[in-house]
Formats: sequence, C-alpha cells, structure tokens
Amino acid sequence: MKLLKPLGLLLSMAMAASAPAQAQNFPNKPVTLMVPYPAGGLSDLIARKVNVALSAELKQPVIIENLGGAGGAIAAQKVLSAPADGYYLFQGSPNELILAPLAMKAVKHKPEDFRLIQRMALATMAIISSKNFPANNAQEMVAEIVKRAKAGNPVNYASVGTGSFYHLLGEEMAKKIGVDMLHVPYKGGGPILQDLLGGQIDLFITPYGAPHVAMAKEGKTKFLAALSPQPQRLIPDVPSVDQAKALKGFYYTIGSGYYVKKGTPEPIVEALHRALTKVMFDADFRNTMTAMGQDVGEALRLDQTAQVYADEVKLYQGIAKSIKLEAQ
Repeated sequence: MKLLKPLGLLLSMAMAASAPAQAQNFPNKPVTLMVPYPAGGLSDLIARKVNVALSAELKQPVIIENLGGAGGAIAAQKVLSAPADGYYLFQGSPNELILAPLAMKAVKHKPEDFRLIQRMALATMAIISSKNFPANNAQEMVAEIVKRAKAGNPVNYASVGTGSFYHLLGEEMAKKIGVDMLHVPYKGGGPILQDLLGGQIDLFITPYGAPHVAMAKEGKTKFLAALSPQPQRLIPDVPSVDQAKALKGFYYTIGSGYYVKKGTPEPIVEALHRALTKVMFDADFRNTMTAMGQDVGEALRLDQTAQVYADEVKLYQGIAKSIKLEAQ
C-alpha cells in the first residue's frame, strides 16, 4: 500500500509535466470544427469560410463536421465526450449552449461546460416568409396572423429546434400580438429554407445573409421586416418591424463564436484565441461575413470572454423565463 502513494504522485507529476509540452506542440494534428447543423445553412457557410483562414493560422487542416439535431445538443455532447485538448472546436451561439438545456430534459450539458474562445460575429435578425404568404411588411403580417388565428388555422413558423433562439422569438412575437402561432422545429436552416421555398412554412425568424437575399430577389421568398429600428445594409428596402404597433421595439441580434470544452489547458486556449483573432482580421473572411450580413466587430480579449459569455447566459435565461419556457 505504501508504494501506491508515491506511484500516484509520480503519475500526477508526469501528467502535469506533459501538459505544457502538449500545449507547446499544439496543434500537431488536424483540428475539427463542429457545426451543430446540417450542411447548407448559414452556420455551415460561415464555418466553411472560417476553416480556410484558421487552417492557415494553425498550419494544420481544419475539418468541418456537421451534426444536427436536438437544437445543437447532439453536436455539443459529442464535443464534451472528446478530450479537453483543443482539437474539437464548437461553433456555437446561445441557441445550443444556453437555450437547449432549458428546453429539453434529455439535454444534459450546461452552459458552464464550455468556454468561449472568441466571438466572431453579430447578426441582425429578419422575418422571412414564403412567396405566397399574403403580407409584405410587419403590419400586414400581424393582420394575417390574427386573421388566421381567429379562423382556427394558425400561421406557422420554423426554428432550428425546440428552445432555440428562433423558437423563443416566435413565441415572444405571438405573445406580443396576442394570438397563438404554430411552431415547427427543424434540425437546421438548410431544411427550413427548402420547405420555405416549397410553401410548407409560412415564416422564419432568422439571421440572414447573401443566400437569403438572393432568394428574395428571385421572388422565391419575401423579407417582411428587419428586427432593427433602421434599414439594414443587405436589405435596405425592407422596413423595420416597428411598422407594426404590436411589434414596436422587437429588436434582436445573435452572436456566434467558437468554444472549447471546459478544462482545456490555458496555453492551448491562448493559441486558439490568437489564431481566431487573426482570422477576424483576414480581409477575405471579413468581406465574406459582410456579404452574409454578419458584423464582425471588435475582437474580444481573452480576459473579456468569460464575462461576455456570463452576460449572454443571464440574458437568454431571462428571455426563456419571460415566455415561461418549460423543458420537454
């Protein structure tokens, strides 16, 4: 028994000594970038721009893995099942890390299981409809929502999963209007756009980018309102949601960034933060993000990320409470 203590101590010392060496050599193999939605959506398009620039900075391949389902929780759990060594980056937002655990009993992860490395962009939201939806602005949309609710045929809206930010916004909008709407959850933005084009979905509250703008210009969908007080760069002719009295002040943005599993060694976190920060200032990346309707903004210092994430947790948990979101 006396030999066990020294042996355990030696093993602990060996592991502690190996951590700096692992960090110093990081990365010495490909890094995986986990996207919690199927290919084809806005998240996937952003990832496929980030991975090129990030690969150049890390001098290793950056592989994209798409894994949709359960509002992003399946992908989040896979990252948490991997070692905390920086080789699995999670591309996420409050949707997957904060809201999914509040909305689904089966989701076991908590926001504090992840650490924010860098916020890459902020996106303004908009309300998009199918081409045949009988409204062209927020006021007409509200009138149609009320009309159909009274007729027992509620307007439906899509989201990327129960408890997602888009789901909460739909519920909040229905609450402001004072009628029920029908929530239709999907695994990602790509499948939603397919059904929006097909007319199976009435409305989609979402961040938007060049693909959404192109579809609207081709007459395949319609922008009804921007969730902002002023016109937006990519959709300058789309009116503010303020046109509808019931939705005045219904303004929202959502941030996206990169996270690692809690407990990842600090030198590895620092290396990833340096690389992602450099990606933010890559001209090609910034131009592409601008074209997608994303505002890159200022890079966060590493010592700011914990507070920014904590503030997001407080904000989104508050929104969930306000609409009385219950885990199912």
